[in-house]
Amino acid sequence: MIDVDDLISLVRTYNPKTNEDLIRKAYDYGALMHKGQKRHSGKPYFTHPAEVAALLTEQRLDDATIITALLHDTIEDTKSTYAEIEKRFGKEIAELVDGVTKLTNLQLSSTETKQAENFRKLFMAMSKDLRVILVKLADRLHNMRTIKHMRPEKQVQKSRETMDIYAPLAGRMGMHWMREELEDLSFRVLNPEARASIIRRFITLQKETGNLVPKITEDIQAELAQAAVEADVFGRAKKPYSIWRKMEEKKQGFSRLSDIYGFRVITKSEEDCYRVLGAIHQRWRSVPGRFKDYISQPKSNGYRSIHTTVSGRDGKRVEVQIRTRQMNEVAEAGVAAHWSYRDGVRVENPFAVDPATWISNMTERFEQAEDHDEFLEHVKLEMYSDQVFCFTPKGEVVKLPRGATPLDFAYIIHTRIGHSCVGAKVDGMRVPLWTRLRNGQSVEIITAEGQRPQPTWMDIAITGRARSAIRKSLREEDRDRFIKLGRELTRVAFEHVGKKATDKALKTAAKELRLENIAQLLEFVGSTELSAREVVGVLYPDLADRHDEDEVDAQKSVIGLPDGFSVKRAPCCQPVPGERIVGIKYKGAGVFVHAIACEALVELDDQPDRWVDLHWNAGRHAANNAVTLNVTIGNNFGVLGRICTLIGEQKANISDMHFIDRKPDYFRILIDVDVRDAEHLHAVTTAIEADSDVASIDRHRDISCKP
Repeated sequence: MIDVDDLISLVRTYNPKTNEDLIRKAYDYGALMHKGQKRHSGKPYFTHPAEVAALLTEQRLDDATIITALLHDTIEDTKSTYAEIEKRFGKEIAELVDGVTKLTNLQLSSTETKQAENFRKLFMAMSKDLRVILVKLADRLHNMRTIKHMRPEKQVQKSRETMDIYAPLAGRMGMHWMREELEDLSFRVLNPEARASIIRRFITLQKETGNLVPKITEDIQAELAQAAVEADVFGRAKKPYSIWRKMEEKKQGFSRLSDIYGFRVITKSEEDCYRVLGAIHQRWRSVPGRFKDYISQPKSNGYRSIHTTVSGRDGKRVEVQIRTRQMNEVAEAGVAAHWSYRDGVRVENPFAVDPATWISNMTERFEQAEDHDEFLEHVKLEMYSDQVFCFTPKGEVVKLPRGATPLDFAYIIHTRIGHSCVGAKVDGMRVPLWTRLRNGQSVEIITAEGQRPQPTWMDIAITGRARSAIRKSLREEDRDRFIKLGRELTRVAFEHVGKKATDKALKTAAKELRLENIAQLLEFVGSTELSAREVVGVLYPDLADRHDEDEVDAQKSVIGLPDGFSVKRAPCCQPVPGERIVGIKYKGAGVFVHAIACEALVELDDQPDRWVDLHWNAGRHAANNAVTLNVTIGNNFGVLGRICTLIGEQKANISDMHFIDRKPDYFRILIDVDVRDAEHLHAVTTAIEADSDVASIDRHRDISCKP
């Protein structure tokens, strides 16, 4: 355990004017309060707060934050109180300790509505003082570093919570070093075999090629010397989890993954950043689509840097980040750079973001949320995604979260533009509204008078602003349609359990669900905010439980079909119950059910009269919905037989199989599997993917098979 003198020495390296007596007093008080308590490792409990405080000195934080770290568990785990902390150390520190205590008590891993409530509390705590989160992140980092002493099930729970909540939060705050370490520590617990495999392959690669980092570093330094630019060059291999994520995203094996090395060039001025970029691009060929200029377009957390990827030594792709020393300080500390000290005074870094402004910009995006689920949706979109920068036809920059579509772009410009959007052009070419936008693209929105938001837009838009506006418009414009559809859905659901959806029954259900009247009940059912099965469950809970046991009639698998029309599943996208769908009328062939994101729909954007709003019937569907799976397996004895057995164990049937690629070491196979619904399909794919000889599995969709 770090002793108090060593801790004070760490603080004095960047803040000679530190209040040494107050830190010593807090250290002694924390040690006294935790006396007799032990960690899972058997060490004295106070070793943890002391190490958390030492971690925060690496970020050169102020005395109040260091003292809060020393005391952060006293209110929660000892007989100490808020009043006593305030009396001994002042109101500022007492409020910080209390804030950390409240965060500790939040059940952030909950998947219920409480998760959204807890996120609200989390952001409220952040808005009061962001240092609370800095202490909590350091607390979590030290706990993850010592997680091996916990019970296995507790390790998994904490690692999943860290991967889902704390690592993205650290990244969003600009503390990328902490995000990477939290991810890798979680990865070590959640998927130890994959991590060990990557490390083994790395060792093998180094044996074959040698350590490329110093060689590439020398290459870059030589180019900078020739260009007469003074700069420091640092290189490293990327973390195992970062490599694993790239392998998953690109569906590539380790041997095919090239950009596993990252380099950082730290210059003296912003002008030198661009000179370094020029020197590197003159020497090595840049990789298209991998250039980002965050100096001219900084991130909201203050991050500034130039990113480029080039084909370096031996054809290996190398990612290079170029920034000044001050930019690097913000890149390392993120929003925390606001509190950094040097030589006893707070650093005046022109690139550091005011935490109050940052958290204000974050939280104002969530204020439009009307309920917990919507709020949680906004938070996840903002917390777990990076940004892309696009341009209007006039050259104005629009910031959007990664994965945003032209529809999101339209609503960012103005709600009126979003409502009247009928199409979009990206870089001058017409694209479907669900196209994912990329950095640097120019977006032109095409509007038409009389156009109104469509229900399918809820599956296209991803930003909270767009989804709130669409949802509000749909409620206003389509209320009558929702009521009509809701009445049909409830009628079918009631008939399914042998009851009638009388006005009295619906009125009673509305009262039990605390809704204003029958109309609101039907509207909620029609807009999918409430399921017809839930309405049945309010009145007849025993019958509702049996509802799932009864199989849905194949002729009534979908609801909303126009009179006189037959229905078929579209072969191009093969939708299954549980997925969002839309019907398309085909002359002489009836209505084909398409998945809402089916690429075949792009050709039908301008034919709204052929579109039909459809919903899957509630209940248990028969396992007769064929889905084609694209499976790559190792060419080993018994693998294919084992895969077939796994599918059978999930109560699914194989209706067809084709080998599409045969290699000495692997096979690619298209397997048609008959499943009940999306949940059944997920169970099948998960079982297959878990097999050690399965390299990849995904759904095969063939646009050429459209009706």
